[in-house]
Amino acid sequence: MTAITPQIVADHGLSPDEYERVLAALGREPNLVELGIFSVMWSEHCSYKSSKIHLMKLPTKGERVICGPGENAGVVDIGAGPDGKPQAAIFKMESHNHPSYIEPYQGAATGVGGILRDVFTMGARPIANLNALRFGSPDHPKMRHLIAGVVHGIGGYGNCVGVPTVGGEVNFHPAYDGNILVNAMTVGIADQDKIFYSAASGLGNSIVYVGSKTGRDGIHGATMASADFGEDSDAKRPTVQVGDPFTEKLLIEACLELMATDMIVAIQDMGAAGLTSSSVEMASKGGVGIELIMDDVPQRETGMTPYEMMLSESQERMLMVLKPGREAEAEAIFRKWELDFAVIGHVTDTGRMVLKFKGDTVCDIPLGPLADDAPLYDRPHVPTPPAAPLTNVPTTSDIAADLLTLMGSPDIASRRWIWEQYDHMVGADTVQRPGGDAAVVRVHGTDKALAMTTDCTPRYCFVDPVEGGKQAVAEAWRNLTAVGANPIAVTNCLNFANPQRPEIMGQIVGCLDGMSQACLALDFPIVSGNVSLYNESKATGGGSAILPTPAIGAIGLLADWQKSMTIAFKDPGDVIMVVGTRAGHLGQSLWLRECQGRSAADAGPPPSVDLAAERRTGDFVRAAILDGKLNAVHDVSDGGIAVTLAEMALAGRIGAMINRAMPFDAPRSFFAEDQGVYVVTVHDHALLDFMTEAHGAGVLVEPLGRTGGTRLIFELPDADFAVKLDDLRTAHESFFPKLMGADAALA
Repeated sequence: MTAITPQIVADHGLSPDEYERVLAALGREPNLVELGIFSVMWSEHCSYKSSKIHLMKLPTKGERVICGPGENAGVVDIGAGPDGKPQAAIFKMESHNHPSYIEPYQGAATGVGGILRDVFTMGARPIANLNALRFGSPDHPKMRHLIAGVVHGIGGYGNCVGVPTVGGEVNFHPAYDGNILVNAMTVGIADQDKIFYSAASGLGNSIVYVGSKTGRDGIHGATMASADFGEDSDAKRPTVQVGDPFTEKLLIEACLELMATDMIVAIQDMGAAGLTSSSVEMASKGGVGIELIMDDVPQRETGMTPYEMMLSESQERMLMVLKPGREAEAEAIFRKWELDFAVIGHVTDTGRMVLKFKGDTVCDIPLGPLADDAPLYDRPHVPTPPAAPLTNVPTTSDIAADLLTLMGSPDIASRRWIWEQYDHMVGADTVQRPGGDAAVVRVHGTDKALAMTTDCTPRYCFVDPVEGGKQAVAEAWRNLTAVGANPIAVTNCLNFANPQRPEIMGQIVGCLDGMSQACLALDFPIVSGNVSLYNESKATGGGSAILPTPAIGAIGLLADWQKSMTIAFKDPGDVIMVVGTRAGHLGQSLWLRECQGRSAADAGPPPSVDLAAERRTGDFVRAAILDGKLNAVHDVSDGGIAVTLAEMALAGRIGAMINRAMPFDAPRSFFAEDQGVYVVTVHDHALLDFMTEAHGAGVLVEPLGRTGGTRLIFELPDADFAVKLDDLRTAHESFFPKLMGADAALA
């Protein structure tokens, strides 16, 4: 038997105080299996021990919320399905950051596989995947390898499993040089009377293992994901899981076939911490005990120990509790799909986890300390100091040249090279593909559609976490609104650095405060999510802490998918209008960074978010879309109105004359990143009604110009600036192919 030394305890990520809690919980010294189980269950990745008290401030209830945080995914009501039965959307977002930095293809691929399992575990058929990616400097020597691996991993898994990847976002910043972020989101649809939960029950009921066999890949994955990187990140490759999308597809179909019966009592996927977390969560949520016979766990490698089996994160595996006497029926389904099926234990009334191996008890732990009574920390935190006001505001000598620079910059350049590697049309229900404000996917067999998006502006969060948190939620709400959807609910993936540093914990607290304010004001509850901490690197050539990145994933509902709106200019001669109040805010804008070389420290505060105005303006825009008054809609974000116009013109292949856009000087008129602002186009015959209704709603609308031609022309009082759409397209489309070089051919 392995002696438990202080070094072994430290290697398992437990502090001396936490180990004392283990001793108190057991009343004795743990063996290695028990120590490993405490290690993964008390990791940040599984326990949220540094964030849980602050997560409690988030609003999680709403008119459409069926199930909020605490289950595998969030569940919201989306009305009747094709057969008239009530349906639900089930969705969640999760991180796979550390694995994707170590092994980008498998890290990203298994991130997709894991989030798919979170959704279909609850009875939903997945209908769409999205992602939110953050990379370091494009010229970092490792970045091309990381980008290629992550993109191919997402595409390789999602394409093979047959779920369309319909949207996402990509940012670049040196803060991610040593710790990229890969956040994956899945949305699924289920009948409300066929939603499955994870709480185990029924004394003596069978615990059943299904899916792939258990191997040695991914051992200590949860612990690795709860620590920052040092010099030895490559040595952690064995902690990265290996995925098989073809097996995942079989598992989806087998589980959904079983779910059409009445055999299942509870079901849980084996994600982070594998068999440990799935069994502990099922038993603790049900208030029962669990006994597992480790000899019966399907294994693909010889000589595996209980420690390895419990901590393995091999993919494509599920754990379930079945009703008595139904094992043979269930096994027949999984054997038909050529998947493993094994009864590996039963439910008890002891409140303990007991593991047996070769006739011996190798683990006997009370479940309370593992789950509900895990450590919980209110870590010291300090607020981020207010940014100095923006001074010495520069001007521009050429709007067209600045616009070309922005359109080719890393954060705005076309992501076509990425999304064309994803199958975004499989299933034939994708209404709006990547490239717009939000993806739109039809609910099969109905006129309804779900809009979905991922959003966050980390540079805002870094300078002002509260405003940045508000803006991340408001941007997601705005993007759903821009396609005509009624925003329903939010999932999130909270990516931060080391919470033991008070300034980082201050970022966490500030962002959550801002998110909470926005969710309350916009009636936009958070129903699921994930926290990923210790995202920083001490590796040579890497950065330190990442920017605070509370990525928001959100969904909205359209009653009629044919009324969804796009960003593309539709017809020459349409009137271009700006909707919302402009303040000319240049602080932390991409124009300052990309065209003026300003650093974050010298770029002032980020734009503020007026949540009341945000809701008022968005509700008006959405109503105008549904009334058929608008031809194109795009919200103003990175790069300001100039970039918004350029993206609309490129999408519609129609230019514009802008001659009414100068409430401020040129930079503030065209490159300010004011919040709660949209650019829309209106037919002449609808213009008067549109302006009258805007006035009645208390929403400011201003004319900008008209669509037409093959150029964007900015007609200013003292000079005119023009840029050809062909030149804008070249600048916009060339960044990724140039960056990726020969790899671009893989697109």
